[in-house]
Amino acid sequence: MFNELGAMMKLMGNKGKIQEEILKLQATIEKVSAEGKAGAGYVTVRVNGRMEVQNVTISPEAMALNDREMLEDLIAAATNQALSKAKELVAEETAKMATNVGLPANMLGGLGGGLPGLG
Repeated sequence: MFNELGAMMKLMGNKGKIQEEILKLQATIEKVSAEGKAGAGYVTVRVNGRMEVQNVTISPEAMALNDREMLEDLIAAATNQALSKAKELVAEETAKMATNVGLPANMLGGLGGGLPGLG
């Protein structure tokens, strides 16, 4: 705990670098893209680093089945998979940013939504 406090105090004099790294992180997160698939590729969902759905693709084969409940389940599964992957990628980028400013990578754990522009 005291090591973390020491790291925080050290950072207080390094605001410029922190702001620069946050801007880089925000730009990187804008480029993050993750894809989830369900039903052997019947449904594909792509999301960005801001956890927004960018694209949903439903195969002609899935449409031909004419099974609304199955399709709803596949869309939910593919979306959850894509969001999980995107969260993992954002966490990796956040850890890199923390390391670049001298913080332990795990110190920001889960704070992606608490950083400006990431929530």
